[in-house]
Amino acid sequence: MTEAASTTTFAVVFTLFALAALLLIVLTLRYVVGLATASRARWIAEQGDASAPEDPTDDEDPEEDEAEQMTALVLGGGSSRGAIQIGMLQVLTEHGFVPDRIFGSSVGAINGVGFAADPTREGVERMTQVWLHIRREDIYPQGRLHGPWLYLQQRDAVYANSGLRAIVAAGFPHESLEDAVVPVEVVATSLVDGGERWFTHGPAVDAVLASSAMPAIFPPVEIDGEKYIDGGVVDNVPIQRAIDAGATRIVVLLCAPPIFQPPVSRRPVEGMVNALFIAIHARFVRDMARLPEDVEVIVCMGPEGTSRDFDDFSTTEHLIALGRAEASEVVRRYALGTIAYPAPPMPVPTVRPDTDRPTEERRAVERRSGDRRSDDTDPANAQSSSDGFTDVTDAPPEPLARAVPDPVTQPDPGT
Repeated sequence: MTEAASTTTFAVVFTLFALAALLLIVLTLRYVVGLATASRARWIAEQGDASAPEDPTDDEDPEEDEAEQMTALVLGGGSSRGAIQIGMLQVLTEHGFVPDRIFGSSVGAINGVGFAADPTREGVERMTQVWLHIRREDIYPQGRLHGPWLYLQQRDAVYANSGLRAIVAAGFPHESLEDAVVPVEVVATSLVDGGERWFTHGPAVDAVLASSAMPAIFPPVEIDGEKYIDGGVVDNVPIQRAIDAGATRIVVLLCAPPIFQPPVSRRPVEGMVNALFIAIHARFVRDMARLPEDVEVIVCMGPEGTSRDFDDFSTTEHLIALGRAEASEVVRRYALGTIAYPAPPMPVPTVRPDTDRPTEERRAVERRSGDRRSDDTDPANAQSSSDGFTDVTDAPPEPLARAVPDPVTQPDPGT
């Protein structure tokens, strides 16, 4: 091979080698740069996730976070049985319960707006005094003509709402709904299309009177050129409104059991009233059946048959006591509020011999009673009960709770 040929071959091979090396370097640099870029992107992403909770410029809406934890209070209708809700509110405020939103219908609108203005123990005590001083004549004055023929007069209602307006106006510490401490909404029924109308702002007294204008009992209330009647006609327990507002926990205060058991109708008018109440209660049952999975509903309910009539205020104190008893159990069970429910003292059972028991069991009871009496034979420590049995104790007896009269069993037709 000549020298010229060798030189040419070397040049070609060297050139190919140089090109291959250059290509390898370029590919290596691209690979390294790609790794660096990916690593930097991951680092930026990790730093962004770590600093997101502390970043004040975060794009998340704070109202959405608040809505995810919203607790709503819903107060249903029930006429004079609304005193039950006062007892419930007493217990709730005693345990520091304050809702994020309040929704009311009919008498629940009255109590809801009053509570929204001052959701404290003092505020509920003020409402309690208002309820305790209400008499029938204050709201339903009796004239010369009274009885069933009052419903046959040529007028839009049996009673004027002037008495109720005076009580509501004197009991509300604010004039407008938007001035309340807790946002509150009340519902009324429109006489234009029969739909529900929600009031969130404006004069509080007018909105409440519209929501509690029982058909045929009180006249419709005109607001902005439109007439309204009782909100219980379309939504007596407005839990769906609370759900639509974003509530995840709803505390419901009912004046009666949620299931309506109509009595046997003896007159046509009674059949009409029963049909109305069946429709009113059916709305709540449907709403409860369609609850979203992430919504918790806690119900405080009053017993049935706790007042004689819609205009009966003679059992107000008794109704408040019933509401306290129901709410106390609900607070204990669901730990509502910020103040823990105190554990009630365990009562010491009193053994009473029963003559109907078998002989051996009765003897065992008597032996246990004898052993207990033998622990302390000091006559000064023995207290005789009214039934002739002796209860021996070293400590003074616990004070007896004030007896609550038996409720009246006649159902209440009011809403």
